[in-house]
Formats: sequence, structure tokens, C-alpha cells
Amino acid sequence: MKSSITHDDLCDYVSRQINNIFPDRAEITSKDIKPYIKETMERVQFCFKHIRKKYFFKDGQSTFDHLYSDHYSMLLYFLMNTVHVRSKETLLPTKLFLLNKALHGLDAYFNIELPDIFIFRHPMGTVLGNAKYKNYFAVYQNCVVGANSDGIYPELGEGVLLFEKSTVLGNCKLGNNVVFGSNASTIDTIIQDNTLVVGNYPNMRLLENKKSVIDRIFVN
Repeated sequence: MKSSITHDDLCDYVSRQINNIFPDRAEITSKDIKPYIKETMERVQFCFKHIRKKYFFKDGQSTFDHLYSDHYSMLLYFLMNTVHVRSKETLLPTKLFLLNKALHGLDAYFNIELPDIFIFRHPMGTVLGNAKYKNYFAVYQNCVVGANSDGIYPELGEGVLLFEKSTVLGNCKLGNNVVFGSNASTIDTIIQDNTLVVGNYPNMRLLENKKSVIDRIFVN
């Protein structure tokens, strides 16, 4: 993968950002991040090579740019999740989560299990809860995936696309190749495969989705 920054410099870059934004006495050093950076970048590379969007894949190889916010927000998720899974410590992944929130307005906690292949598109204001996600998940800004009043989270199929300001809450089961249009919302609803959701619950309309999310955004 072509990268704008070396692994060592990336560790230093992330640690400096954390310490500048959260200047407490629990300082994070590049040495704290380094044990996880190789696996993190391998996850980034695998994800990015399946994305056909501009800036993610160029000249036959995946591309990472630490100054491109979509890339960097995804990198921070992969890093915090890798630290969480490998070490079970909480300080570093918590600060990485808060860094992502401060820089990008993205609320995606380190213990949520996003799939191997997904994409954030301008994710400012997006909140991703502890739902079940599958590959080829795409989400835009100001989206919410969360629980209902009983604490039940949605289950998303493969190739789910959430356009800006869409909301999926509660005991929802979304099929494969489901698209939520801008401002669409639903709660505790079963959505079949190949469906386009428009409008707001309980009056949303379920239309046929004739386009493949995977073909539009990803490389299968």
C-alpha cells in the first residue's frame, strides 16, 4: 500500500495529537502505539483495496493519506480496535476514540465490531453503536445506528449504505444491498434484500433498490 507517512512517523504523529488534545499526566508515547501499527495498517490495506472510490485505490494499489480525513478516521478506528482486541487495555483505545471524536465528530467506540471492509464518507456527526455489521458497509455524515429503549441493536446485512442523516434504531434486521436515502429512518423494522428506504418511520416507503451497493462503492 502506498502511504503518505511511515509507520514510525505515524506512531509519533498520533501520540503527539493525543497529548496535545488531552494534556493530562497519562502521556501516550509512540512506543505505546508501535506494537499495534503493523497489524492496523494491514487491516487498513485490506479494507482500502476493496474500495473503488477516488483517493482509496490508485495506479493498481491501495493508498493511505494521513491528511485525508476519511482515511484518517478509518485508521483511528482500526488502531483503537486492534489495541482493544490485542491488549484489553482501556487508556490508549479510549484516547484514540476521543481523538477520532475530536477531529472528525465520529462516535464509534473501540469495542464495536465494524467489518473488515467498510467506508466512512465525511463522517462528521455519525454515531455507530454496538450493532452487527457485515462487509461492504458505507456510511455518510450525521447517521445514527443505535439501540431502542430495550437496549436492542440492529443487525445489518452485506452491502448496506446509509446516506446522510439516516437513522437505524432498535430491533431492525436489514437485508443485503439495502440503501437508506438522505434523512430516512426506521425503528424495530425488518427490511428485505435490495430495498431503498426513503422517508421517516413509521411512514417510510420501501422501494426496490435496483443498484448494487458493492458495485457502486466497492470491489468484490
